Order: sequence, then structure tokens, then C-alpha cells
Amino acid sequence: MSRINPKGWNEIKTNDSWAIFKIMGEFVNGFEKMSQIGPCVSIFGSARTKNEDKYYKLSIDIAKSIVKSGYGVITGGGPGIMEAANKGAKEGEGNSVGLCIDLPFEQFDNTYIDSDKKIDFDYFFVRKVVFMKYSQGFVVMPGGFGTLDELFEAITLIQTHKIEKFPIILVGTEFWSGLIAWVKDILLKKSKNISKKDLDLIHIVDKKEEVINILEDFHKSYGLSPNF
Repeated sequence: MSRINPKGWNEIKTNDSWAIFKIMGEFVNGFEKMSQIGPCVSIFGSARTKNEDKYYKLSIDIAKSIVKSGYGVITGGGPGIMEAANKGAKEGEGNSVGLCIDLPFEQFDNTYIDSDKKIDFDYFFVRKVVFMKYSQGFVVMPGGFGTLDELFEAITLIQTHKIEKFPIILVGTEFWSGLIAWVKDILLKKSKNISKKDLDLIHIVDKKEEVINILEDFHKSYGLSPNF
């Protein structure tokens, strides 16, 4: 049986303490830049989506409509759906924001981010806080584990009243309907692990017009402001 090396443990603890300053710096930089941009909507989705995919093209159209409605668009800054959303924001002459991080399937930042609105992160959790704080809505395109992570974190934080309400719009009935059916059948009806009201802010749509209508209807009642 191997023995614990107390010296190595102490070195780890020392490094952890110094990391606090870098973490704090990322929060300060992110908050300062985002607070100057104005209300934005985040668009999430797979980094692996190709530009000939229908959801890539739909993301461009949705982002373009969002900026023409007066919002900026925030993405993770990478390829795939993120690139499409930033491209749509750029073509719509609106704010195109990228919260960028180095990941295995996001090895480059897309070229459609405004140069003064590109924010780099080393820490995933800091990046997610910035997404949550400054998004007036989540538009969730088809994606993988990262997309699901953002989706369920947003739902959890709203459910537990840690952040303000904002609409969560899932685009693609064929992609999302199975997941939401499972949530309603297993989590809501059978296990009763959630309440019906927990699903009130989730919408499944297929058209860009539906996205805009949901955002506008919601913010007529709740207004626009940072989420915490």
C-alpha cells in the first residue's frame, strides 16, 4: 500500500492558494467587459456541427434575428453552432460576444467574434458564471455533454432561486422531445423529483420567429437586468 506524501500535499495546497488570484482576475475581467455590452442572449450547441448542417444554418438566422431585436449574442466562441451564432450576430450588425476556452473539440476561436468582445478563460466554472449572470435567455441548439451541462445548470439555478428567471428555449423538436418526455415521465410523474413549475420556463421550438416571440413576451413582464 502506497503512503501519502505530506510534502507533495502541502505543495498542492500552496498552488491552490495562489490560483485564487488568477480566478479572481478572470471574474473581474469578465464582469467588467460584459457589463459594458448590454443585454445579451446566449446560444449553445455542439462544436462539432458542420456548416452544411440545418442547425448551423438555423443558428445563423436565429442569431441575426436576436440582434435585430436589440440583444447581443453570447457563445462559447468556438466552431460549430457557436461559430454560426457569432456569424449571424455579425451579419445582423449586433454585438457578437465569445467566452472562449481551450477544449479538445474547440481548438480555435471562430472569426466572427467582435475583437473587443472576446474574453478568454482558463477556468470552466468562471466562464459559466459569466454566461449565467449576463444572459437574458438561453437558446439551446442540439449538442453534447457540454450543451446539456449548461442547460441543466441553468435550470437548477433558476429552480433553487440562485439566479433570476429567464427563458430557456430548446431548438429542434426532433432532438429535444425525447429528453423532455423522459424528464416529464420519470422526474415529474413517476419519481416526483421535480415540480411542474420547474418546467415552466422551458420551451421547445423549431423556428426563429418562435424564439423571438418567447424572448419578447418574457421580457415585457420581467424586464432586463443581470441575473444575480
